[in-house]
Parts: sequence; C-alpha cells; structure tokens
Amino acid sequence: MQAVFPEVSYDDAMAKAASRLRQLRERAGISQRELARLIEQDSSNVSFWERSGKVPRSDLLVPIAKALGVTVPDLLGEPSSSRIAAPGGKLGSAFQQALRLPRRQQEKLAEFVRVFIAQNANDTSKAA
Repeated sequence: MQAVFPEVSYDDAMAKAASRLRQLRERAGISQRELARLIEQDSSNVSFWERSGKVPRSDLLVPIAKALGVTVPDLLGEPSSSRIAAPGGKLGSAFQQALRLPRRQQEKLAEFVRVFIAQNANDTSKAA
C-alpha cells in the first residue's frame, strides 16, 4: 500500500495550505485586514487560516476567491483551469463597486479608464 499511497506528512499539508492562502493574498496586494473586510470577517480569522493551514468554512470560499481574483479550485490548490479569473485586491474591489453603479455612470467610468490606459501607453512608448 505504501507504493500506491506515498506518505504525506500532515504538517507538510498544513504548511502548504497556509502558505497558499498567504501567497495568493500577497499576490493580490492586500493585507490580512483588507481581505477580512472584503469577506466581512474578523482579521484574526484570516491570520488563523494562514498560520494553521485550516481551510475556511465552505460559505467563505467563494468570497475569498473573488477577493483574491482566483477560482475556488485555485484557492484550494487544485490544478487551475484555463478560465480567466476576475482581478482581485484593490482593483477587483473597485470593479465590484463599479458594477453596482447605474449603466450611464459605468459607461463614463469605462471611457475614463480607456483614456487613462491610452495616455499611459503613449507615455511609456515615448519613454522607450
């Protein structure tokens, strides 16, 4: 049986889970406190999950994944799909808020973003 099921240490599995959540949070550029605010939890919960490697309750997995801009399987360390996830962190939070605006205000915001990106593209091409 050992050949079929190689021995995996419980401590190693917990450490991987803990570092996975921390890695995704840091990649999204948000603090533990900010993640907690986005998912309406106490920051001590986020700290606990990262330190212990314990998986958050199932009803929190989707909000955490959205806040981090990943899928739930990515959050759990499953092989990723080819689907593109929504941005996480501060940008993802801003997009979520923008989605709640009336359509006309969304269009104005989208035009502003297009102009901003075009101006930055011009600035970087001049600098090169």
